[in-house]
Amino acid sequence: MTGWIDRRGAIGFGLAILSGMAFFLALERREEPDMSAIDTAFELVEIAPLVVVSAGLVLLARVASRQRDEQRALMRDLEVARIEGQRWRSEARTLLNGLGDAIDTQFSRWNLTDAEREVALLLLKGLSLKEIAAVRATSERTIRAQAAALYTKAGVTGRAALSAFFLEDLLSPIAAGRES
Repeated sequence: MTGWIDRRGAIGFGLAILSGMAFFLALERREEPDMSAIDTAFELVEIAPLVVVSAGLVLLARVASRQRDEQRALMRDLEVARIEGQRWRSEARTLLNGLGDAIDTQFSRWNLTDAEREVALLLLKGLSLKEIAAVRATSERTIRAQAAALYTKAGVTGRAALSAFFLEDLLSPIAAGRES
C-alpha cells in the first residue's frame, strides 16, 4: 500500500484490530465462561466496530502527526528557499545595476544621442524595429535610421554584433573540440 499508510503500518493496523477484538472477547468470556459459539459470534459483531474505530483513530492520529512533521519540514525548506531567493535577487540586482552602468558608460564612449541610447537598449532587450517604433511612438523608418547610426558609432555590423559586444564576456567560453 502507498499513500496514507505503508505495508508495515497496514500489518500493524490489522494486528491492532485483532488484538483489540481478542482482548474484548476475552473480557466477555471471563464474564460469561459458558458462552456458546453463536453468542461469541454476536459479541464479535458488537465488538468489531468499536475496535475498528479505535484503531482507525490511532491510525488517523499517526497520519496527522506525520503530516504535521512533513508540513514543518516543508515550511523550513520554503523559508530557506525564500532567503536564498532574496539573496540571489539582491546579488543579481547589484550585478545588473553594474552591467547597466557599464552599458551606459559604453554608450557615452560611442557618443550616442538619447534617442540612439534608447533604441540600443530596446535592441539589446530583443525588440524588433517595428516594436521599437511602437514603443517610441515614431516610424519604423526613423528607428531603422537611428539603429544604423548607432551601429556605425559603435563600429558593429548589426543587432547581433551589438548584443555580442556586451554579452560575449558574460558567457562561459566553449571548450575547443567539445561535442554536444
